[in-house]
Amino acid sequence: MRVLVTGATGFIGRHVAACLIAAGHEVLIGARDGRRAGRVFPDQRFVACDFTRDVKPEAWRSRLEGVEALVNCVGVLQPRRRATMEAVHETATAALFDACAAAGVRRVIHISALGVDTGIDLHYATSKLAADTYLQGLDLDWTILRPPLVYTPSGSYGGTSLLRAQAALPLFVPLPGRGDQPFQPVFMDDLTEGIRRLLEEGRGIGEIIPVTGPEPISFREILFRFRRWLGLGRAWPLPIPRPVMGLLARLGDLVGGGPLTTTSLRMIEQGNAAAPDHFTRVTGILPRRFDAVLAQHPAQVQDRWHARLYFLRPVLRTALGLFWVVGASVMLFGGGLDAGRALSGADPAAPAGFDLWQVPFGLALLSGLLLLFRIKARLVLACQVAVLAIALLWWMSSLVGLMLVIGWLLVWPNLMLFLGLALIFVATLMALALEDDR
Repeated sequence: MRVLVTGATGFIGRHVAACLIAAGHEVLIGARDGRRAGRVFPDQRFVACDFTRDVKPEAWRSRLEGVEALVNCVGVLQPRRRATMEAVHETATAALFDACAAAGVRRVIHISALGVDTGIDLHYATSKLAADTYLQGLDLDWTILRPPLVYTPSGSYGGTSLLRAQAALPLFVPLPGRGDQPFQPVFMDDLTEGIRRLLEEGRGIGEIIPVTGPEPISFREILFRFRRWLGLGRAWPLPIPRPVMGLLARLGDLVGGGPLTTTSLRMIEQGNAAAPDHFTRVTGILPRRFDAVLAQHPAQVQDRWHARLYFLRPVLRTALGLFWVVGASVMLFGGGLDAGRALSGADPAAPAGFDLWQVPFGLALLSGLLLLFRIKARLVLACQVAVLAIALLWWMSSLVGLMLVIGWLLVWPNLMLFLGLALIFVATLMALALEDDR
């Protein structure tokens, strides 16, 4: 069967695509970033799709030629710039469903989310529910799946990465309040196998199916089970008051997709649980227990590394952004340019005007702002690494020459500046290595 999987480079989408490929289906990889899709699925055909732009059925029709089924795994928990909830969850998704109806692609499996129909006042939930409702009104063989937290020991993304990172903190494990919110996390393999059976056997047509684990688990218990699985030492629960959690979530919103956002906090506070009977009845799959899955897949050293370094990424990015913003602002607006003119032999008392000293500091200020707001962060960090490497090589050759001429004692202040720049280079290199969501 030729199946188009949209959102195929996302956390759920890539596992769905891999499962269907292993089952012998011809899978078309629907994603926005062709390079990333090529790295993840080098042997599969890529179909470019951008849910922030493809908001008309006409944009989808040529991409559906020869397609027999659609599995839509696209979703965003927190909007970032152009990727608004309305476009991704409603407008573009409805356009895709309309195009399926026009092109004769009758089989549609849509990944929604558990709890979107509970009346919670969240844009994420209302926009997801709007897409669910729209699909139900079309003459298609549709199935809507509503999973809660989806996890797999072989990797993590988004919410599961945050949970692992919280569980791996030293001494204390922070909890939202008492941490007694109920969850029913579902194993990724159970979800993807269910999708395969729905496609191949034509099950679940016209049904909305909650996809959950077999038993509810408190948020606190999930964290401490993850900690035991990671093989970490004893830690104590640390309840965080709601106002503090709200402030941290607001900060996450401000920097754009931080570890904790207002949407993810509200979803945590609401809890996420439902009976798995419907899913088992339709697919014949009995979902596996959370602790049983972890026991069958022992944590590896890379799992501990990822959990421990998760919070380092936003800290490094923010620290580097502030370093460049503050440093460049001092040079541009705090009298630093006068010192620069003096070093270059110009008269500091000359009338102020544009000079070449403003260019590098202006670029440094811009790069710092881009880092703080996560705009092209990887590109900015890569440029900074290149510039810092050139500066360090030039400075190193200058220092060696000076030391040969006047001795190392007189070069000591410049050597300290060189070491400081080297530390910035190392921190930037680490930030670049960590700046990868998937």
